[in-house]
Amino acid sequence: MARAFSGDVTAVKLTRTKALILGIATILVAGLAAAVAYLTVGSDKELHYETQRQLRNGLPSAATAELQRRGITLEGGLTCQDVPGWNKEKMRASCTGRTADNKSVQVLGSGEEATRKQWYTILVDGGPVVQNARCLGTDCRRKD
Repeated sequence: MARAFSGDVTAVKLTRTKALILGIATILVAGLAAAVAYLTVGSDKELHYETQRQLRNGLPSAATAELQRRGITLEGGLTCQDVPGWNKEKMRASCTGRTADNKSVQVLGSGEEATRKQWYTILVDGGPVVQNARCLGTDCRRKD
């Protein structure tokens, strides 16, 4: 006796093979989506400053913004210079200045081409205000 088509298209026979293929495909798509999301949102593998000159010139404004965010006002601008021993692969710069209440400020910035990472430290009156941070001030905002 033949079964008549009932018109119900939702009743699809799912074999183990089809289920396995569907499961693997779902895992691959989810993994790919997670990788893309990590690379576009979660990865910090970019240098804010690609050259020594950019690091030295950009550090004063980034450090000033970071200090202002923390309620610390500078007396004047920061004076920055290259740290001896820097090279194209390992950039190093330092800045000095004074707070409005006459405390010394020292800013250290570095970046490494091989790892594509950077670190920043700010000392006020010899004590760390920022220590080994990956970004400073407005540089901490993600690029869209």
